[in-house]
Amino acid sequence: MKRRHFALPLLIGALMASGLAFAQQAVKLTLGHGAAPGNPRHEAAVKFADTVKAKTNGRYEIQVAHSAQLGDDAAMVTALRSGSLDISANSQGAMANVVPEYAALGLPFLFADIQKAWQLLDGPIGEDLSKRTAAKGMVVLGYWDNGIRHVTNSKRPIKAPADIKGLKLRTPPDAMTMDIMQALGADAQQIKFSELYVALQQGVVDGQENPLTNISSAKLYEVQKYLSLTGHKYETNPFVMSKRSWDKLSPADQKVFTEAAAEATQVQRKLSKEADEKLVAELKGKGIQIDTVDRKAFADATKSVYTKWAAGPAGDFVKRVVQQAQ
Repeated sequence: MKRRHFALPLLIGALMASGLAFAQQAVKLTLGHGAAPGNPRHEAAVKFADTVKAKTNGRYEIQVAHSAQLGDDAAMVTALRSGSLDISANSQGAMANVVPEYAALGLPFLFADIQKAWQLLDGPIGEDLSKRTAAKGMVVLGYWDNGIRHVTNSKRPIKAPADIKGLKLRTPPDAMTMDIMQALGADAQQIKFSELYVALQQGVVDGQENPLTNISSAKLYEVQKYLSLTGHKYETNPFVMSKRSWDKLSPADQKVFTEAAAEATQVQRKLSKEADEKLVAELKGKGIQIDTVDRKAFADATKSVYTKWAAGPAGDFVKRVVQQAQ
């Protein structure tokens, strides 16, 4: 009997300890994106996860799924809205399919430099987009940078608009990008980014357009011969959280997530800008031929895109973006 009485407190203590450990178990969230490790998007995602974990003393643990492990950007947007995915560093094109106004940021040759794009996103235009995004079930934590986009191909150098005519070029499922390529006379074809390397390797398409960071991290230079610095459009990577996941956070934790996102945004932009500045030389060293283009000729050839979008459903927003960008 005495042994049983002695064992009872130990049993109660063990159960209490087990319950305490369960109560302190970290809340696990998932952050998905389509970029490869080494890409500024991935590095900033890891930074965000580490910062949240540190600021909450391990109460939140964010698992980063890179390289489209959870599906392409469109699939992740759908998952965010349903609450089956918590966070994503997504693409401008996929977001524009839900919030059409995002497409205006990609008007051809809109920004004189990257800083102009950031200023626009950090001001009233960005606030407007955040409100529109919240109405679709997602909370904007920051506007990351996907850089200025350029064209690569395996057929010939591209220096003038006439050089691009007839080329089969992959674009993301983004109406603005398709309009730009079609205005230049390219045969625009939609292929998932995760399938792009093989499509280029097998000659399904002649080329594609992407920022230098994506061209490098996805090793597209291995299956492309020419890189033309067209700089035809800018893109942001909206860093967004499912509103369902956001609403589960306490106000104090929402503040932590907001602060961590602000830090990660600055890191991501810095890495993206630095990558763009050094990648031209690095890519040239990997054997791809790099050509500059007649920027004015390309801008003139894509003026019809402005006319089309200014007359479309998001026309008023398009005009505001153009006005503030200039």
